[in-house]
Amino acid sequence: MPTKQLTIFSLLALIFSLFSCKDEVLPKPSGYLRLDYPVAKYANFENNCPFTFEMNSDAIIKGEKDCGFTITYPKMKATIYLTYKPVDQNIDKLLRDAQKLTYEHVIKADDILEQPYLNPDKKVYGMFYQVDGNAATNSQFYVTDSTKHFVTGSVYFYAKPNYDSIMPAASYIKNDMQRLMETLKWK
Repeated sequence: MPTKQLTIFSLLALIFSLFSCKDEVLPKPSGYLRLDYPVAKYANFENNCPFTFEMNSDAIIKGEKDCGFTITYPKMKATIYLTYKPVDQNIDKLLRDAQKLTYEHVIKADDILEQPYLNPDKKVYGMFYQVDGNAATNSQFYVTDSTKHFVTGSVYFYAKPNYDSIMPAASYIKNDMQRLMETLKWK
């Protein structure tokens, strides 16, 4: 009997060992990539255009034609595009165009959060848009005094729009854009 039991035990052990090894075991990563950005330091930007604002001193600003600007963040591969338009009885068209630009991203966006901005003391009124999801731009805004000046801003990354990957950089630049919008003054 002991030989018969030993044979059955060996056979069962062989069967269990054959069916127990299904998946290859992979080591888990030790951690996730952590992106730390420096604390933003802001400086006032002023030139011969009809407005001033504060911007991150680590960013690089270049003037374009007609008081438009590009503010680049080389380490994050991103650029904020600022556009200035004078208001000449066309405020409705300028507002529609700014809103249309934002809502063109609704196809790829998970959500678009609108944050109105009102500063009657400085006569600055506008809207800040936070676009969540894999849209081409994650933040946009417009500001106006509704009689003479209209400024729009939007950020674009030089990478495929994958919100999970660019979220830390998008959040950092979103804060810079809100600071720019909130410190904008008309001359």
